[in-house]
Amino acid sequence: MYQIYTPQFSDHPHLLAIWEASVRATHHFVSEEKIQELKLLIIQQRIFENSDVFCVQDKNGKITGFAGVSEDTLDMIFLHPSIIGTGAGKTLMRYALEVKGATHVDVNEDNTQAKGFYEHFGFTVYGRSETDEYGQPFPILHMRRASVLKEL
Repeated sequence: MYQIYTPQFSDHPHLLAIWEASVRATHHFVSEEKIQELKLLIIQQRIFENSDVFCVQDKNGKITGFAGVSEDTLDMIFLHPSIIGTGAGKTLMRYALEVKGATHVDVNEDNTQAKGFYEHFGFTVYGRSETDEYGQPFPILHMRRASVLKEL
């Protein structure tokens, strides 16, 4: 149903729009002010360029979600809210695991839906930090998985 696509630089504004829509729909613990700060940080630090980003496209070729991996770590996975629960996340996650070799992920402690998603793919919590990577007061759970992919 979904195809993996490698985004071009010209796709980055669309990825940012998906990120923002996804955060608004799933990160209720993040204030509007913080969303705007993070959005600027994504642009300034060229986040989409500094991670191995791949996307899912729907049957019409529209990018509807994306993920990024650095070495063995899943850096990000964001879906447009309209497609959550349709298999796009599963497509991205299987690609991250099977092709990119992701074995670690960090997740906001307050994002219980994402934590459950990662647990479904065999990730377990092995550590916790009081702040995110930018020193912000968002507790982070550090998760890793065994090498065997659960059958889905």
